[in-house]
Amino acid sequence: MPKSKVRKKDSPTPVTDRRTPVKAKAVGPSHPIYVAVMLGMMIIGLLWLVINYIAGEKISFMADLGGWNFAVGFAFMIVGLLMTMRWR
Repeated sequence: MPKSKVRKKDSPTPVTDRRTPVKAKAVGPSHPIYVAVMLGMMIIGLLWLVINYIAGEKISFMADLGGWNFAVGFAFMIVGLLMTMRWR
C-alpha cells in the first residue's frame, strides 16, 4: 500500500488573539435599601390586591378605581420583580 504524503506543519508559534482584553468592572452587592424597596414593592402590590378583595368596596378611592385596582396591584409587583434583575 502506498504511503501518504507527509504534510508540512504550520509555524510552531501559537496564534495570538487579535482582540484586546477588556477588564470587567467590579460591581459589589446591592445596597440594603435597594433590597428593602424591591421587597416592599412586591409586598405592597400583594397587600393592595388582598385589601381590594377584602374591603375594596368600603374604601372610597379603591371603589372609585374599580377594576383598575388589579392594574395598580400588579404594577407594584411587576416593578418589584423587574428590580430583581439588577439585584446582586
